[in-house]
Amino acid sequence: MKTYVPFIITALLLSACSDKYDLYKKKYFRSDSRNLPEYSDLYYWASHPWKKDPADSIPKPLLNERRDSVVDVFFLHPTMYTSKRKFKDWNVGIDDAYHNAKTDYSTILYQASVFNQHARIFAPRFREAHIKTFFSKDSIIRSRAFVVAYEDVKKAFEHYLKNWNNGRPIIIAAHSQGALHAERLLKDYFEDKPLGQKLVAAYVVGWPVPTKYFISLKMCADSSETNCVCSWRTFRKGFVPKYLKHEKENSFVTNPLNWKADDSYAARSANKGSVLLKFNKVYKHTTDAQISNGLLWVRRPKFPWSFMYFTRNYHPGDINLFYINIRENVEQRINAYFKKYP
Repeated sequence: MKTYVPFIITALLLSACSDKYDLYKKKYFRSDSRNLPEYSDLYYWASHPWKKDPADSIPKPLLNERRDSVVDVFFLHPTMYTSKRKFKDWNVGIDDAYHNAKTDYSTILYQASVFNQHARIFAPRFREAHIKTFFSKDSIIRSRAFVVAYEDVKKAFEHYLKNWNNGRPIIIAAHSQGALHAERLLKDYFEDKPLGQKLVAAYVVGWPVPTKYFISLKMCADSSETNCVCSWRTFRKGFVPKYLKHEKENSFVTNPLNWKADDSYAARSANKGSVLLKFNKVYKHTTDAQISNGLLWVRRPKFPWSFMYFTRNYHPGDINLFYINIRENVEQRINAYFKKYP
């Protein structure tokens, strides 16, 4: 497949199977499979400050930027367990070499890396639910699968707090299924809890944040507010998927080009750069953005050969399309946080 073919780009990178992961998986095999994650072992972290991993990668145009690590990011990856051919159980095996390779060289590289300019990144492996779980009509199966995944997330977060946080400010970041678990994590550990003061902000992307889900934890109203949540789901302008038509604007939305929660329009010129298939290439002014119907609407993204890109669901690019804007906003919120809590 030629690299210029439509921005199958992030879709390929974030959700599709590829032989390259079969090649990468060789270094992920374990002869002592434990079946359960042990978070004192760095193998069970897709990204961790004490090891070199894809989240450390920086697009070449950004190599000269100022860098530090004054806060921590706890990142929860999206659903990577998608293959019907490799389906074995409703939750992926924690030592599944192919799955772990796919996770590290897609979402960890292309999504978690957006936070590496000013933060240490902690991204746990967890027994995520298979993508079929979301469409299962069996509520018991759905509940069990998501509970298994969340229990791993909670275990990882508690281990992080006990052993590595040391009172540092925290950013919670997540996409898709990871965002589903992040919502619960925020409610269990941050909302109306002492740890809430340590929350710089949360980027809960690719999953709805119902307007009544949080009681006191607020959505961010601008680019510098702290102790708050940002969220969006990206679609072609005018498109509302059938499975979302019942929502009727019952979800919070943030515009990642102007960081407002209203329906103000942000032109393509406000998009400072997307990182797509070529990690070391930054494409500027790819999309505009405007909130409508509880969703983030954008016009067809512009990049080489984008005229062949026909999909209207931009879920795989929720973070990649706004890579530079998110990267800069992280710095804004960190600076605002330290002004608020010297």
